[in-house]
Amino acid sequence: MIVAFSVTPLGIGEDVGEAVAAAVRVVRESGLPNRTDAMFTSIEGEWDEVMDVVKRAVDAVRERSNRVSVVLKADIRDGVTDGLTSKVDSLERYLSGDQTPGGRAGG
Repeated sequence: MIVAFSVTPLGIGEDVGEAVAAAVRVVRESGLPNRTDAMFTSIEGEWDEVMDVVKRAVDAVRERSNRVSVVLKADIRDGVTDGLTSKVDSLERYLSGDQTPGGRAGG
């Protein structure tokens, strides 16, 4: 499964970078495949391990703020591994004009 989530501390002012960095640090130290962009952190793994990391990331922010907002989106699909990379690779093939059947470059 892939989970994209955002954890935002509330009530600590406009500069939330330190609190958000604490959450991202938890994700990166988990050892699970992950990617962070300006809006979300995505993490890939089995349900229990991913949700444990999300909880620990939220807890890291809660240590810095008594109120936290969490946005979470999950793609739950059995048998898929390396989805963080393969989904983007598939999209890039379409963008490059290679729309061969089965989604593989060169057929």
